[in-house]
Amino acid sequence: MNLLDPQGPVAVANSTILVDSVFIMLTIVVPTIVAILGFAWWFRASNPMAQYQPDFVYSGRIEMVVWAIPALTIILLGGVAWIGSHQLDPRAPVPGTGSPVRIQAVSLDWKWLFIYPDQRIATVNSLTAPAGAELNFQLTSSSVMNVFFIPQLGSMIYTMNGMVTRLNLRADNEGKLQGLSAHFSGDGFPEMMFDVNVISPLAFPDWVASTAKTDQVLNEDSYKKLMQQFVERGRPTYRLEDPTLFNLISTQHIPPGPGPQVTSSAGRPHSGDHDAR
Repeated sequence: MNLLDPQGPVAVANSTILVDSVFIMLTIVVPTIVAILGFAWWFRASNPMAQYQPDFVYSGRIEMVVWAIPALTIILLGGVAWIGSHQLDPRAPVPGTGSPVRIQAVSLDWKWLFIYPDQRIATVNSLTAPAGAELNFQLTSSSVMNVFFIPQLGSMIYTMNGMVTRLNLRADNEGKLQGLSAHFSGDGFPEMMFDVNVISPLAFPDWVASTAKTDQVLNEDSYKKLMQQFVERGRPTYRLEDPTLFNLISTQHIPPGPGPQVTSSAGRPHSGDHDAR
């Protein structure tokens, strides 16, 4: 999950913005540190050349330096953020080779469900994609707000119950990456990790075919069992029985889950405290 080892164009742009911003801010930090050390050394008690000027009030040159450098830094940072935020719009196309792959992601308590509606399959805590292809994500949540993030592909984005967010990514190199949830969502939050397997475009149809041979079927009934609050340690796969399942989830035709529940009295105010208030 190395942010400085991008594996796609969006992550490369994110890393560039991060590095550029750090260097721009260093133009203030480094001179300030040098000036502090320089002033301390020059105005030491043993330096007879240092002039004590108790009546000094104003210097136009100092004011120019003090205000100009931060102003230029803010302008540069603002420009980088403005340009980057428009170029990296999550919905902006990320052209790739071959046909785009449509993936519908659902954040559950506490696991990730990935639905491939065109291939009629689904996976849990494992995302497989062909290298070089544009990945068109549609994302929603089964209960509380969450955040979908693959650091080496870039652009974390919220998943929210009752609505769909969109994100386009591309993975350029074959390999195994790691994805995660970046928003606290209860006891099982630390386990909301998922594998990202980037494979050859030629191997992707074979993976789809082998996955479709599973005995497990994903429909409304099995989804309601899957959305219960538990940590999934395995990487189960499913045949997708209903290609409109994601729409039923995002439009709340399937009622959302209750979200994390308090299972003990820890953290709750005592009745005496409540009465005192």
